[in-house]
Amino acid sequence: MTATRNAMTQAQPMVLRIGEVAKLTGLTTRTLRYWEELGLISPSGYRGRGERLYSPSDMARATRIRDLQELLGFSLAEVRVVLDTEDVEVLDRARSEFRWGDATPARRRKLLDDAIEANESLLARLEVTLARIGAFRDERAAKAIRLEELRAGLGPKGS
Repeated sequence: MTATRNAMTQAQPMVLRIGEVAKLTGLTTRTLRYWEELGLISPSGYRGRGERLYSPSDMARATRIRDLQELLGFSLAEVRVVLDTEDVEVLDRARSEFRWGDATPARRRKLLDDAIEANESLLARLEVTLARIGAFRDERAAKAIRLEELRAGLGPKGS
């Protein structure tokens, strides 16, 4: 019975409605619809009367968008650039096929190899980006010190 239940679970990927995705990701349904309008995310399917259905990979993408905005302060335009990179697409495609596909062990090994390569490439680009952010932060900190010194050179307030 458990084997049959597992086979059924694997045969039919889990789908979530927009409200469920919103609750699980901490987003609002309005935000998800707006991101869909912008082309940042799209539901895997629709049910009668246009009800949006999201796969786990769709939910992961929504979480990634949220994290890029909240954790890194990216604008939606910057988020689009990150998401449009080939590496992210390769990772998403490999993850989806690995989890939901009926791949042979050789194909699964190839998917993992592709995912490892894409992830390493993405990590390298992130390191460059983080170095640039660090350099920018250092510039701003130095500027803050110079501004404080200028202000101190003007004497006490109100004089």
